Amino acid sequence: MKLKLDENLGARGYEILSRAGHDVSTVANQSLGQAEDKELIEICRREQRGLVSLDLDFANPLVFKPSTYSGLAVLRLPRNPAYEDLLNAVRTLAAGLEKEPLSGRLWIVEAGRIRVFQEQESE
Repeated sequence: MKLKLDENLGARGYEILSRAGHDVSTVANQSLGQAEDKELIEICRREQRGLVSLDLDFANPLVFKPSTYSGLAVLRLPRNPAYEDLLNAVRTLAAGLEKEPLSGRLWIVEAGRIRVFQEQESE
């Protein structure tokens, strides 16, 4: 899967997902750190990459409709997280990607758990 890691994810997250066989790009490597959310998600759409972020704004399906993107994975960490909490969430994401595609979906990822947003089909 083609993924883009938001600026709030580190090199270790990149390493975990790359080793799992994913084509990973980062906001930092593309100098997109100052990009607005809408600009960043449009870049992901053009590159056909799912976005992985800690930014809860991307978890709002009314603003970022999952079916129009290559996927959104928002990592949720506990209050006062340790670095290991981040790594565990990334490992959970990597394990989830082995089982099913992210494309067109919103995943809320916590260590050991993925909640998949089910978009309501309009009649």
